[in-house]
Amino acid sequence: MADRTLTYFVSDVHLGLDVKDPKDRERRFVKFLRSIPPERTEALYMLGDIWDFWYEYWDVVPKGYVRVFSTLMDLMEAGVKVYFFQGNHDIWCYWYFKELGMQILQQPYYINIGGKAFCLGHGDGLGPGHKWYKLMRWGFRKPFFQRIFSLLHPWLAFRFGQGWSKHSRVAKNVPYAFRGEDEPLYVYSLEYSKKRHVDYFIFGHFHCKVDMTLPSGARLLVLKDWMDAGEEDYFLFNSADASLGCFGIS
Repeated sequence: MADRTLTYFVSDVHLGLDVKDPKDRERRFVKFLRSIPPERTEALYMLGDIWDFWYEYWDVVPKGYVRVFSTLMDLMEAGVKVYFFQGNHDIWCYWYFKELGMQILQQPYYINIGGKAFCLGHGDGLGPGHKWYKLMRWGFRKPFFQRIFSLLHPWLAFRFGQGWSKHSRVAKNVPYAFRGEDEPLYVYSLEYSKKRHVDYFIFGHFHCKVDMTLPSGARLLVLKDWMDAGEEDYFLFNSADASLGCFGIS
């Protein structure tokens, strides 16, 4: 049996967002999942905003995504560990993903993979500033506000969530200009690397490719989103030779 030396990282697929071609976006994501060789793969890290809106009632979860969940289940049943970080669009996941076998992680998550140190997360709200956003995110995580939202009928709740999402930057196709060393995420990674050795910081959220080297030698990497065919990407780390590469979907 081949050694499991491969680890995949993917982010910001925004399944369900009714912008551009959502069916093709889901098809491309399923194609990517099916391309993962389970006998050689240790883990898949989904770094948030895989779904554009997700909310779980006790007895109700969003419909659809059957092929996505089926493929994820096939990977997990073949021994691949699947990890999920809550993004700002799919923050309201509770028991369902765990029931399927996924493990939900909180950012920043530090882990050693094949002798290399990784710091992982969705990337939203890290670093200085973002006070209003951090307050809103804090509220979204509080059980009290979640219970208030759950009083809405699912028909209303999902349409409210999907309508809110359509006003987001990604739905409006407004590109984000990553500010380099002035970006709060860069500042966060710089300070983090002073306290703990890190080889790779990997995040999503910003919908643009970033590859920067910190003074410590660590690489700060941000994944592109999946909104446009031919521009989506994923990272693949091979612990056999400690190589990390960025790949697209052909």
